[in-house]
Amino acid sequence: MTDLPLGRGARGEAVRDLQRRLNALGQGGGDGEAGEYGPATEAAVTAFQRSAGLDVDGRCDTVTWHALVEAGYQLGDRQIYLRSPMMRGDDIVELQRSLSALGFHDRRVDGIFGPDTAASLAEFQRNCVLPSDGIFGPESLAALQRLGRARVGALGVASVRERELLRNGTGELTARRVVVGEPGGLGALAAVLTRLLRDAGSVAMTVDHPDWSQQARDANTLEADVYLGLRLQAGAGADAAYFAIPGFASAGGRLLAELATVELDEVLGCRGVVTGMRLPVLRETRMPAVLVSLGPPSQLVQRTAEVAEALARAVRRWTAEALEGDAPRGVAGADVLPGPRAASPHAPSTPSRSG
Repeated sequence: MTDLPLGRGARGEAVRDLQRRLNALGQGGGDGEAGEYGPATEAAVTAFQRSAGLDVDGRCDTVTWHALVEAGYQLGDRQIYLRSPMMRGDDIVELQRSLSALGFHDRRVDGIFGPDTAASLAEFQRNCVLPSDGIFGPESLAALQRLGRARVGALGVASVRERELLRNGTGELTARRVVVGEPGGLGALAAVLTRLLRDAGSVAMTVDHPDWSQQARDANTLEADVYLGLRLQAGAGADAAYFAIPGFASAGGRLLAELATVELDEVLGCRGVVTGMRLPVLRETRMPAVLVSLGPPSQLVQRTAEVAEALARAVRRWTAEALEGDAPRGVAGADVLPGPRAASPHAPSTPSRSG
C-alpha cells in the first residue's frame, strides 16, 4: 500500500481494499461508501484501531494498515517460516500462544516469527516425531490441532517466565539498564529523567528518534532491562500504555505503567489511563516497555523537573515492587485485548520492520 495515510475524502482502489479488509474482519467496511473514505469507513477504522490496541484517530496510517493485513491471517492459511523481514500476523500469535500453553515457547507472544519462535516450533516438531525444520505447515497444524489449541486468556509459560524474571531480580536500580526514548518535543524531559536515573545508580541512556521501531531496535541492541518512552498529547494529564496482545500481557510493563500514572498524578493532578496496547515500540522491544503520553505541552515546560522526578520514582518503585508479585489491580484497560477475528484470509503484504 503506497497511498497511506488514508482519511476522510480519500477515494479509489486503495480505499476499496481497506473496506474489503474491514468487512472481512466483521468491522463493517463503510456501507454505501464503496471506494470513498466517508463517515462509515472512518467509524470502521476507529473500531478496528480500538480493538487492535492501536492509537485511535480514524485514519488508516502505516501501523493501522499493517495491523489490518496481519489480522487477516488465521492459523493454517499459509506456510510460516523464518525469513527477513520476519513474518508477522495473527496466525503467528495463535501459534505462539499454543506453543506457550504446551510448554514449548517461553518468550513473549508478539505475532512475530523470529528465531526464538522457530526454535520453539522445531522442538514441538521433534516431540511430535515430525521433521524439525522450524517450518509451520499442514503436518504441524494437524499435530497442534490433535493436542488442542490454546484458548485466549490461557496463561502460558511465556507469561510465567516474565513474572519469574521480575521476581528473581535484586530489587535495586543499581546497574539496571534503562532506556528513555522520545520521538521529538520532549528532549529536555528525557535528558533530566536520564540524569536522575543515573544518579540513582542505573545505567540510563536516552534514545531520540522519530521512528518508534528504530527506538525498539536501539533498546534491544543496548540490552535494556526496561524501556520508558515519552510522547506529547494534546489533553491534560498522563496516560500510560504497556504491551498486550490476545494471549499475552507484559506483567512488568503493566506494573511500571500503573506506577507511572500514580506518581504523575501527584504532580499533574490528573490520574491517567493505563491501557494494554500493541504499538510498535511496545511490541518490538524485548524487555518490559511503557509509553507515557503527557500533556499539555505548556504545562510540561513549566514542570519538567517535577515530571522527571515522578517518573524516576516510578522506575525505582518498579524495581522493588516487581519482586512482590503481580501488578496492582484497577487498571483501566484489559490485560488481554479481544482482537479482531478474521472471516477470510487476506492477500499478503510486506510486513513492517521487526525489532
